[in-house]
Amino acid sequence: AGLIVIVAGAVAELGGGEQGWHLALGAIVVAGIIQVLFGVFRLGKLTDIFPLSAVHGMLAAIGIIIISKQVHVLLDIDPALTKGKTPFELLAMIPHSLATLDSKATLVGVISLLIMLYWKNMPIKVLKKVPAPLVVLLFSVPAELLMNFQTTEPTYALVHIGSLIDSMGVNVSFGGFAQTGVFIKYVVMFALVGSLESLLTVKAIDMLDPYRRKSDTNKDLIAVGIGNIVAGILGGLPMISEVARSSANVANGARTRWANFFHGLSMVIFVLLAAPLIELIPNAALAAMLISVGIRLAHPKEFVHTLKIGKEQLLIFVVTILVTLYEDLLVGIAAGMLCEILVNLLNGKPLSAIFKAPTEVSFTEDRYEVTINKAAVFTNFMGIKRKLESIPAGFPVIINLEETALVDHSVMENLEHFKHDYEATGGTVQLV
Repeated sequence: AGLIVIVAGAVAELGGGEQGWHLALGAIVVAGIIQVLFGVFRLGKLTDIFPLSAVHGMLAAIGIIIISKQVHVLLDIDPALTKGKTPFELLAMIPHSLATLDSKATLVGVISLLIMLYWKNMPIKVLKKVPAPLVVLLFSVPAELLMNFQTTEPTYALVHIGSLIDSMGVNVSFGGFAQTGVFIKYVVMFALVGSLESLLTVKAIDMLDPYRRKSDTNKDLIAVGIGNIVAGILGGLPMISEVARSSANVANGARTRWANFFHGLSMVIFVLLAAPLIELIPNAALAAMLISVGIRLAHPKEFVHTLKIGKEQLLIFVVTILVTLYEDLLVGIAAGMLCEILVNLLNGKPLSAIFKAPTEVSFTEDRYEVTINKAAVFTNFMGIKRKLESIPAGFPVIINLEETALVDHSVMENLEHFKHDYEATGGTVQLV
């Protein structure tokens, strides 16, 4: 979902239309090369340097951006009226769009949205197994045919993808280098957000794996980077490791990467053979699917959950959201990180511990003891993690935080992840 916003912004800022697409592909290819280098230089631990509340704030902001853009598509408003507007301006436009909506498209969009939001609450278990997006298609395509969208609705209410074979080729252009600032901004955003979302997904799915296997995050980054280079050259959008399909794989008994291979193969066959069928889907139905993603990312429950962790975490979460909406994803995540550093300083973290926490590992009486002094916070966790990873498997481990003045939420959650992973190898971990 994060890349939807970045792709749309890149195409618009690099010239719009077909030209913007070709130039955005150049940014995608360069970002793919950077992702490969991330993996080669073993930067797969990238997730550990981002405070969790800032990451969740970034995802919630993405959800709000998606909702602000797609609600107008659901109401079938002319895209020319929303072009170039900020998320705040798009949200302010909603009353006007509601007053000028297209009734037929809106009916399809609203019913599709209700299906996306409430299908999982169906009382009949057999029906719940049918994915909500598939139900939306089973409703929206016949509805479009019944209401004759192809002749009665404006062209922007319809999907146009053309033939994959006709548009396949070297579509990338590196002319975006001429717009140095904009080009670099989107290269960094593609590389950073794409890598971060992928690594967070890997982290989450490793927790779900019934076989307790650990993914090689560096190999993942190299693979995703190579995929993005090839996709960008040919004209495709960037990809990430994706949590919904990955968790669906686990839930349905997938054991190896062949599950991903057959998923990709199925998609290729479908796009090659079923393009006319895809074009029968009303844009309002697709907008409803995206809005449901946005609602999931920015749900009020996320705010309540963050507040339960701590008021300072809610502050970091909200600052990240507001700055992201006002500026962009990169500035937003940077603001969240800065806010977390300031909060930690106010809570008593010594300046000397910003990037380094004195950490000692000792072995006595058949057990390891890890003592962390000063502060354990997101900015110095990489050093702590290296010490933890050096402990051999299968021993009793005590992590002693009695001399630690401050432990932030991100580090505490990472210590819980270490405990989960280490105990899966036969050892025990006790936090003191």
